[in-house]
Amino acid sequence: MLIYMIRHGQTDWNAEGRLQGQKDIPLNPLGRSQATSNGERLHQLIGAGGDFAFVASPLSRTRETMERLRTAMGLDPKAYRTDERLVEVSFGDWEGHTLAEIKTIAPDRLRARKREKWSFIPPGEAAESYEILCWRIGAWLQSVDRPTVCISHGGVIRSLFRLIGNLPEDSAAEAPTPQDRILKIDTGENRLEWL
Repeated sequence: MLIYMIRHGQTDWNAEGRLQGQKDIPLNPLGRSQATSNGERLHQLIGAGGDFAFVASPLSRTRETMERLRTAMGLDPKAYRTDERLVEVSFGDWEGHTLAEIKTIAPDRLRARKREKWSFIPPGEAAESYEILCWRIGAWLQSVDRPTVCISHGGVIRSLFRLIGNLPEDSAAEAPTPQDRILKIDTGENRLEWL
């Protein structure tokens, strides 16, 4: 199955190095430009995408990215669906903080995260590890039944590198997730390629 996976455009929290997780932070001007540019690029790749499903995480930054992308492709910006399983990994009580701030308030926990980033669960009731996120994303992958354009998050892309690309946990946890590129995924051949 062919999936074009795109990370949402930049937000102010991305620019400031803040852990966003599931906080609903809007795109900034650069993020809006990235979304439009990705839409123009995707249009070159798949035209109007008539055979493709379009799905996004329900957070506003992913929805706005999808709507700007679809507009750039000449499509109805609202004609897509959302899927709760595609939300970003939850950083629990750490959401809204930079790593420098966390180092001040919880240096021991930050060191533990550095040692085992893939399986580390931050403090907080709803917090998740990348491993837990993989369970959600694996379930979503099982439901994909046609070529798909998906707008999601950095953690989701890291999960796909682990699930499809079979990257080791440490490598997947540190994999770059650019906001101005498109990730082409071929699930049949277990191939992922940044375009």
